Amino acid sequence: MTATNVKLQIEVVPVAEVPTEDIVAVPKRTRPVVLIVDDERVIADTLAMILSRSGFSTLTAYDGLTGLETAQDALPDLLISDVVMPVMTGVELAIAVTQMIPTCKILLFSGQAAAVDLLKEARNAGHNFTTLTKPVHPTDMLQRISECLATPKTTFPHTQSTDDSLDPAIVLVH
Repeated sequence: MTATNVKLQIEVVPVAEVPTEDIVAVPKRTRPVVLIVDDERVIADTLAMILSRSGFSTLTAYDGLTGLETAQDALPDLLISDVVMPVMTGVELAIAVTQMIPTCKILLFSGQAAAVDLLKEARNAGHNFTTLTKPVHPTDMLQRISECLATPKTTFPHTQSTDDSLDPAIVLVH
């Protein structure tokens, strides 16, 4: 066995002199990411199309469990969810996403009377969610989304009810 000696010359360059032209920066998200979850595909897809055309980056899911998995992977800025869905309700999804991604804002909407009971249960458990009634005019939805995203999560206005009634015409960020 023959030994081989190798001599390496390495130039030590101070960090201040390292060129930055070749360093690739990871761009910050420039468009808010909105996850839309609705078991009615037409509603989810239509809302996604409207939001995409309005400058949002959108993701869709057609049930709460898939929505939760998508949220975990994508870390959305905003979750818009139907309230009444099979397997996992929008309220259950909203609570799970809030715990998993505290910075994610939540908008719930529904066209069913059963949503009131689900929201009441959530409020009794300490989650003050309210909902926007379907159908929602796109202009109204875009306005509320913009307000929601522009407002710190802790101060976004929501209904503070003193009785057991819920106002189903208000959008809430939890």
